[in-house]
Amino acid sequence: MSFIKMETSYPKEVEQIKKDCKPVFLPVGTMEYHSYHCPFGCDTLVALGVAEKVAEKVGGMVLPPVWYGVASYAVGGPDKNTINVDVDTLENYVHCILKSLFDSGFKKNIFILIAHQTEDYMPMTLACMKAAKKLIMAELEEKGGYGWWGKKENADFYENLKGSDSPWNKVRVIRLPYTKNSKGEGDHAGVHECSMLEYLYPGSIKLDRLDASEDWFAETADKTTLSHGKDMVDICVNDIIEMIKGE
Repeated sequence: MSFIKMETSYPKEVEQIKKDCKPVFLPVGTMEYHSYHCPFGCDTLVALGVAEKVAEKVGGMVLPPVWYGVASYAVGGPDKNTINVDVDTLENYVHCILKSLFDSGFKKNIFILIAHQTEDYMPMTLACMKAAKKLIMAELEEKGGYGWWGKKENADFYENLKGSDSPWNKVRVIRLPYTKNSKGEGDHAGVHECSMLEYLYPGSIKLDRLDASEDWFAETADKTTLSHGKDMVDICVNDIIEMIKGE
């Protein structure tokens, strides 16, 4: 199934996506030090690559990725050339993107794909989640007025929530590779992340440069394989498709 990339599309194609209520994907990543064998844009490239794999199967529109995110300096300081964005700045930026989509008529089936940090509810994920919830709550209040949930006609509000028609599901934030059926295989510039990136973008991983650093977190990268990357990507893609089709 064909999909479009917004940056190379025209009004006719974008309006058709909106009319058909096809999914819209926003990849979010970082420009972060990933040792000497893995590119700075690894997180963003993984999110983008998975988004495009999903879109190939279900159609929709892939937005230009957010390349700069809340990388933090946990892996290395500024001397490692990581570009770190403040969490509040990212939240406001993502909120502006989402609000523009809402104002344009894209008001459901929006999926934010993040491939950074292995723990739950870390700053970058929270920034995207907060941006989405803030927008949805504002829309509910704008439509229903103050006290909208407390009105008698909304007594069964939660009982009627279903799929993408639920306001909470209009924008989904998905952490990769931690989808429903994943094996929890996350790392930083190690075998899992490198395998995914190499599968999505062959030639990205430079294993001959591994010896240039003593980064402990990259020690497993020498086990990188296309088959492992494909398995991980396929699980993510199938889980996201299941989420979309379950609407």
